[in-house]
Amino acid sequence: MAAADTKWNTTALLVIDMQNDFILPGGPMHVKGGQDIVPNVIKAVEIARSRGIPIIWVVREHDPLGRDVELFRRHMYSAGKPKPTSKGSAGAELVDGLIVKDDDYKLVKTRFSAFFNTHLHLYLQGAGISNLVITGVQTPNCIRQTVFDAVALDYQTVTVIVDATAAATSDIHLGMQFFT
Repeated sequence: MAAADTKWNTTALLVIDMQNDFILPGGPMHVKGGQDIVPNVIKAVEIARSRGIPIIWVVREHDPLGRDVELFRRHMYSAGKPKPTSKGSAGAELVDGLIVKDDDYKLVKTRFSAFFNTHLHLYLQGAGISNLVITGVQTPNCIRQTVFDAVALDYQTVTVIVDATAAATSDIHLGMQFFT
C-alpha cells in the first residue's frame, strides 16, 4: 500500500461481491451489468492503492450445503443445483483482474449488507475510518443495504461510484440512486 495521504486517512474502499458467480455470464447469480463495470472497479482499486486508502474486499461465501444461506435461496443448494459462491468454489473467487493484496482486508458475508453479522464496523472503527466509497454488485441488494447500514451507523460520507456498481438492468441501477 502506498504511503497514506492524510487527506484520505479516514476513507476506505469497499469492493462488494465482484465474484465469478455474480459477474461472469452463465453464473448462477449473474448480474447482467457486472462485467461492464470490472474496468472501473479495477481503476477505483488502483486509485485507492495510490492514495493509501484501505481496500476491503467484501465477498459472499456460503457453506456448500446452504446452511448459512437465506431461506429464499436454499433451494439453490440442494442436490444437483449450482450452489452459488460456495466456499472454495471457482464461482466464489474474485473475477479476473481483481486481486487481494497483503495490505488489503477480505471480509466474508452471508447476507446483503456487509455490516450484518460481520465485524466490518469494528474493523473500520479500529482503523479510524469515517468515510466509505462503495463499488461492486448488485445495486438494489448488497450495495443498497450496505449503504443504508453505513448511514445508520453514522459514517460521515458514504459515496457510491455509479459507474463502478451495477444491477441486473441499467433501469434498476439508475433507479436506485437515492443519494446525491
